[in-house]
Amino acid sequence: MPTLGKRKYPRSWTQPGRPEPIPDVDSGEKRESMKGSKSLFLGLALLLATSAFAANKGSLQVQEPVSVNGTQLAPGDYKVEWDGTGPSVEMSILKGKKVVTKVPAHIVDIGAASPSDATVVKSNGDGTKTLSEVRLNGKKFALAVGEEAAKADATK
Repeated sequence: MPTLGKRKYPRSWTQPGRPEPIPDVDSGEKRESMKGSKSLFLGLALLLATSAFAANKGSLQVQEPVSVNGTQLAPGDYKVEWDGTGPSVEMSILKGKKVVTKVPAHIVDIGAASPSDATVVKSNGDGTKTLSEVRLNGKKFALAVGEEAAKADATK
């Protein structure tokens, strides 16, 4: 018959060893805690700074061949990134990680937030199409390129 209360594992597992000393207020242990807090703060600041740069990105979907700054974009999905805070910026159009073209652009206020990513295309007299604006989901501005950017610069 098994006896109750008897342990089947070594006594050293159930009884703690020597108790840990209480840290002294003036000891280095407090400084270690502060170093950890500083590291956490710096990591958080870096994360916030990285997310601020992520705000200068968007998506671009081309449904038909479109010309941008003399470069022909085939139908497909692209990424848009821009450098600067405006109103004049440099916009890069990427396919995957490869930059397809860079073009001067102008940030234009459109009043209300765009409900989705959209491209505004201008039809030329010769039947070709040219990208004139990129609108980004949730943003109250568009990136005007080509003639549209020149018009925005002229109104300043």
